Amino acid sequence: LQYMSGFGNEHVSEDPRCPGALPEGQNNPQVCPYGLYAEQLSGSAFTCPRPTNKRSWLYRILPSVCHKPFKPLEEGHLTHDWDEIEPDPNQLRWKPFEIPKAPQKKMDFVSGLHTLCGAGEPRGRNGIAVHIFVCNTSMIDRCLYNSDGDFLIVPQQGKLLITTEFGKMLVEPNEICVIQQGMRFSVEVFGETRGYILEVYGAHFELPDLGPIGANGLANPRDFLVPVAWYEDRQVPGGYTVISKYQGKLFAAQQDYSPFNVVAWHGNYTPYKYHLEKFMVINAVAFDHADPSIFTVLTAKTTRAGVALADFVIFPPRWGVANNTFRPPYYHRNCMSEFMGLIKGHYEAKEEGFQPGGGSLHSMMTPHGPDADCFEKASKAKLEPERVADGTMAFMFESSLSLAVTKWGLQTSNRLDKNYYKCWEPLKSHFNPKCK
Repeated sequence: LQYMSGFGNEHVSEDPRCPGALPEGQNNPQVCPYGLYAEQLSGSAFTCPRPTNKRSWLYRILPSVCHKPFKPLEEGHLTHDWDEIEPDPNQLRWKPFEIPKAPQKKMDFVSGLHTLCGAGEPRGRNGIAVHIFVCNTSMIDRCLYNSDGDFLIVPQQGKLLITTEFGKMLVEPNEICVIQQGMRFSVEVFGETRGYILEVYGAHFELPDLGPIGANGLANPRDFLVPVAWYEDRQVPGGYTVISKYQGKLFAAQQDYSPFNVVAWHGNYTPYKYHLEKFMVINAVAFDHADPSIFTVLTAKTTRAGVALADFVIFPPRWGVANNTFRPPYYHRNCMSEFMGLIKGHYEAKEEGFQPGGGSLHSMMTPHGPDADCFEKASKAKLEPERVADGTMAFMFESSLSLAVTKWGLQTSNRLDKNYYKCWEPLKSHFNPKCK
């Protein structure tokens, strides 16, 4: 597979089987090369300022409008009904989400989508949702597009071969990909597969501002990869199913050809992927902690300066060198909501209980922090330079919204760890008024 590099770049790509498929000097000629149709995909309002204006022109064998009417599709556990169950302000932790076995129940990426928590409303174009996907079979003659927002996909087990209108991407654990609003894609898997999705309504992901850090650091733009054009001119007499996620529900339409028939394209509105090992880590080198915002890979901003609709944050391998400092994450109450997942290894603040393929949610102003074992160990450790989180990759979806957990998350999944609170019960007072 081939890729082009750069975040938000103006890319140009055509399938080498059809050289010269891109029109020269204009977007919409009277007759396109090779008899193709021109179609624009807009990711922003036409009148957005140039730095935030997102669109791509696709040159395809048939336009995407050629399909039968959409009909409701009852499949999966997707929802944006945040009132289906009473709120729960407790610290929540989930055991690894179970992947069904193929012989008993075949499940592809769409049927394996389960909404865990979220807030806001797609019709109002403001909100987020956290989904878990578990699947064991590939999508056959069907694709999905999200009318509501962007998907940031974090595979945890198993690799994904994602075919999009722009080309193909292979996304493996420790990589992420973003499929932006409206882009059609299909997912091929190679066995039991699991991962996490952060969905945002009403904003697109962008690189965080660097401020005093300067011009370089964190996720570098050149490390983001965009697929090159690839098409198939394939008829599907039995019917190809196009699935739309629209206002939080699924709808399906039939057509008799593959939607991945884009021979060439150009623009700055594309799917993309990124390898988390390429993140340039910033950290404290004297004393105390820098806030975890220094680990932000991508952010989806609100209209309030410095306040994110959602941040995607990672906790990668790094050196810990701070002097006279309790080095694990500090105890914390936050005006943001924090969902954490684990791709591999053991998270430093909770080496037991928080497992790859599981998750935790610390809601707005709910206290959280290291468990008792971690506190005692770190309080007595000899402070030498040490490697932190080797062989591990934890991440956080952080949002300024107050997230509600779904009925599936609290009950139906049967993965909630009801003993989570007990990891803090052994914490004891060390207070001695006679000893400073």
